[in-house]
Formats: sequence, C-alpha cells, structure tokens
Amino acid sequence: MKSFLDETFKLTENGTDVKTEVLAGITTFMTMAYIIFVNPNILSETGMSWGGVFIATVLATALGTLCMAFLTNYPFAMAPGMGLNAFFAFSVCLGMGVPWQVALGIVFIEGVIFIALSILPIREAIVNAIPMGVKSAIGAGIGLFIAFIGLQTAEIVVGDPATLVALGDLSSKTSLLALIGLILTGVLCALEVKGALLLGIFGTTLIGALPFFGVTPPFAGLVAWPSFGEWSKVLFQLDIRGALSWNLFGVMFAFLFVDMFDTVGTLIGVSTQTDFLDEDGKLPKAGRALLSDAIGTVAGALFGTSTVTTYVESAAGVAEGGRTGLTGVVASILFLLSLFFMPLVGIVPAAATAPALIIVGVMMLKSALNVDWNDFTEALPAFVTIAVMPLTYSISNGIALGLILYPLMKLLTGQGNKVHWLVYFLGVLFVIHLLFA
Repeated sequence: MKSFLDETFKLTENGTDVKTEVLAGITTFMTMAYIIFVNPNILSETGMSWGGVFIATVLATALGTLCMAFLTNYPFAMAPGMGLNAFFAFSVCLGMGVPWQVALGIVFIEGVIFIALSILPIREAIVNAIPMGVKSAIGAGIGLFIAFIGLQTAEIVVGDPATLVALGDLSSKTSLLALIGLILTGVLCALEVKGALLLGIFGTTLIGALPFFGVTPPFAGLVAWPSFGEWSKVLFQLDIRGALSWNLFGVMFAFLFVDMFDTVGTLIGVSTQTDFLDEDGKLPKAGRALLSDAIGTVAGALFGTSTVTTYVESAAGVAEGGRTGLTGVVASILFLLSLFFMPLVGIVPAAATAPALIIVGVMMLKSALNVDWNDFTEALPAFVTIAVMPLTYSISNGIALGLILYPLMKLLTGQGNKVHWLVYFLGVLFVIHLLFA
C-alpha cells in the first residue's frame, strides 16, 4: 500500500511520507469541519432543508477536494465558501427576494463559466501574471486573515460599536480555553513535535471537557444515520431558466468575481508556505487547480449548496507537512465519514480549533519577508494587500486594492514597462468592480 501511495502521489519526490500526509489531512479536516454545521445554518435561512444542505455540504466538499487531489496532487481542500454562502442567503435570497432554487441556478452557471475559463487557461494566466511582491503579500495577508478568524472564534477579539473591534472577556471559559490551547500548540510547534497542530486540537478538546470549563459538548453517541430523504429536497432543485434573467446578471458577476479571486488568493497564499511556486513565482498546474474549484462549484449547485471554493484552512495541513494530494484524500474520507459520525465530529469546540488557525497565521506571515520593503512601489501595494484582507474580511478585496495600486505606482514613477499588461487590465476591472459592485 505504501508503495502504491508513493507512486500515485509522488510522496518521496515531494519529500513527504504516508504518516505525514495522514496527519496533515486530519488537521485540515479538523480546522474546517465547522463548515458542515455552519453552512446549513446559514443556507437554511432561505428555506432550504438543514439536513439536505448538511449532506450537500459534505458531498460537495469531498468531491471538490478529491478533484484537487487527483488533478493537481496539491494538498488543498475545498468546501462551500464562507462569505459566499452569506451573500447567497442574506443578500441574494433574503435581500433581493430571489428564490433559493434560482440562486442555485446562478451558482451552477457561474461554475460552468469557471470551467470554460479554466480550460481556456485565462485563470491560469491571471495567477501567473500577478507580481511576486503582491503574491508574497497575499500569503501574509491570508495569514493575518486566518489568525483574525481564529481570534474571533476564540472570542479574544469581539465586535465593538465604537472601535469596530475590541478585546474580549479573557476570563470567559471560551477565551481562557483558547488561550491555553494557543500556548499548548505554540509550545508543541516550538519543540517541533510532529503533528503539533492536531495534538493541540485534541489536547484543547480534552481540557475543555473538564468540569471547570464545560466548553466541550458532552459525548452523545458515536453514530447517527444521515437523513437522505432531506437531501432530496435540495438535490437537483436548481432553477437554471430562472437564473438566466437579465436582472440577475450583476449577481452572477459578483459570484464569479469574488469566487475567482478568493480562490486565486488562497492558492497563491498557501503556496508561499511551500515550494509550489517556481523560480518565476508561477504556480505549476494552476489551471488544473482552478478547474477543480470550478467542478466543485458545479457539483455543489447540483447537490444543493452555494459556491465551493479553495479553503484557507488548507494552510493548517500544509503547516503539518502536507505536500501532496494524499492530504486531500484523507480529509475527503473524513468528511464522508462525518455523515455517519456527526455526534463525534460535533464535540470538538470552536475554542479548540481557533489556536490552530492563529498558529497557521503566524507561520504564513513569513512570506512578507519576500517583499522588497525598500522599494515603495512594491511596499505600498503589498502593505495594503496585507492590511485590507483581515480588516474588510475579504481576500478578494485585498487582492483588488493591491492590484490597483501596483500598476498605478509603477506607471506614475516611470516603471510602467515592468508591469505585465494583464495586471493593468485586472486593475481596471477591480476599479469597476469596487465602484459599481
């Protein structure tokens, strides 16, 4: 079996082994397992069946991640995107009054367009045209973004009407448990313990079960049979004809634009943690990675969920040493098993996974060292890219402002000939998107 896996996923060639990839896959699953509960909670607000969306979420996640694993041999996982699901539910369905069946139709058409763009290598050209300084900034920005998500999940950072954000109540059991988990995981990482992130999640879960904390939910069984009857209420229920209405073109463009650059940003950001980018800063097999994302989106719409995209939590698996598609295969298997072991998956509290996200954020910040901070035409776009991602809660916003500033700074300082023409084109598109979205 080891020989088969090594040959299939080129483990030795990528400097990894089966044990490392399995640990990485488990870690990736643990840090993003929340989506199988959160996504149904959000989409059910539109009238969709919670149980149906739960199954659709798991199956779309598994299928998309397996496509990524076998088409690219990269350790990236996919699932219905946070933010995009909220846009689907609250802006499109509840805000505009669009039936959820029509919204699924929009997502399906968007995915088909993605497939066409991926086959034509337009999206791969976009990934490779982004300047190396901005690529490095994207990695650091995603690091801050994912750490910010972890701090929010841990309730260490909370909302505030006067200052937008503030320090939470560190004496609360959730925050206290997360801080203990952060120290535990940090020490394990400092000691270079194999599987530090995963051990940190397990250890924090166990500590949270102690009577003093009571944060970890009580064990309520091992197996629960999924309700496939509920899935039939969302399976193949998309309304493609209704989605082709002219007044919904703007919605379709918004889905397309945000998903494209969220995915591009995540692929670049996580790749900066490894040696996936070549000497020219290009991502080999970027077209296949983007095609996997597009297939996941189309399948997700058919199954009954919103846009599927590459997850920043993949960085947790990469930080554990994941280097090949075997990481994704392990994560996919665990997602499929979660259909039947939902009570077991549900006992891991958010406070236990939050420290892992913060630690991954720390690891990803190192890519900022690759930015030429002495050249202000490089430094300013990079800084804005890094800062805007967590502050606006959007990867695509950070990329947008970074790619608007980069060609503008170069052009106004007489260095316009150093910028790829596609970067100018993207800058104009981003201006239009930000002004009229």
